[in-house]
Amino acid sequence: MSTGFIVDAFLGERYRTPTFLFLVGNFRRWDVDDYYQDKIAVVTGGAAGLGRELCLELGLRGATVVAVDVDQEGAEAVCQTIRTGGGNALAAYLDVTIFENAQRIVKDVVGKYGRIDLIFNNAGTALHGETRDLGVEHWRTVLDVNLMGVIYGAISAYGQMVKQGAGQIVNIGSLAGLIPVPKEIPYCTSKWAVVGFTSSLRLEGAGLGVKVNLVCPGIMRTAIHQTVDYVNVDQERLVRPQTKHFVQPTQAARLILDQVAQNRPLIIFPFYARLIWWLYRFNPAIFNLLFRKMLRDFRKLRLP
Repeated sequence: MSTGFIVDAFLGERYRTPTFLFLVGNFRRWDVDDYYQDKIAVVTGGAAGLGRELCLELGLRGATVVAVDVDQEGAEAVCQTIRTGGGNALAAYLDVTIFENAQRIVKDVVGKYGRIDLIFNNAGTALHGETRDLGVEHWRTVLDVNLMGVIYGAISAYGQMVKQGAGQIVNIGSLAGLIPVPKEIPYCTSKWAVVGFTSSLRLEGAGLGVKVNLVCPGIMRTAIHQTVDYVNVDQERLVRPQTKHFVQPTQAARLILDQVAQNRPLIIFPFYARLIWWLYRFNPAIFNLLFRKMLRDFRKLRLP
């Protein structure tokens, strides 16, 4: 089970999010268009998925983009697309699970451009399976990327931004960081921790000139959710969540950048994600019944 299955159960098989509902609670202001002009922006996980689209949209909005990823060739391809369109972009290798690598990226960016204006801590991974079937290595894999990767990127940039007296850190969380999600507890744990870390860092950074924003999207149509590993599950009987409920990363990137430009503390989208969060806060007992039912269904697929 994943948040994708929660969305399927909540919305039904025939539901599609209308564009106007995608924008509910996330209205665009006219003065965000020039916000990224000449900014120096680092994007982790920039080779594919949401990271790729953030890089491309930042390039279109006039930012100098530094796309970093373990897939450096993929990041370079993204940067080449930006440069072909007349923008400025640089690709670099980064394993977000190594603190020294994150420090090096920030040092190199500052050495080349004189400053770092934004960092989008976007790199992530996922894993599904019951806790009783997971080993400590599963936990390390997810937490090292989703939590420590965010922390390493954020604190590496934060120190430099405090010195500058300005900067902005954008951490990508998830709807799974706002509601409990059995069957993907390492992922859920990492995202709840990102929510707490980001919300607290925003308070500390406010008086030092550093803006901090938290993004909690619903399920996006990226490879992370379609290629995710299921541990000790009958793969032949597995039904993956319906992709028609997933958010297009291109649309997501545009909305994220609009909201970051407005310094929104918490960016939740699309409408169904915001609605699920609101309803869970109002009456968690209803969702607990849904979670238990879905958990029973998922356990039918568990291998002995």
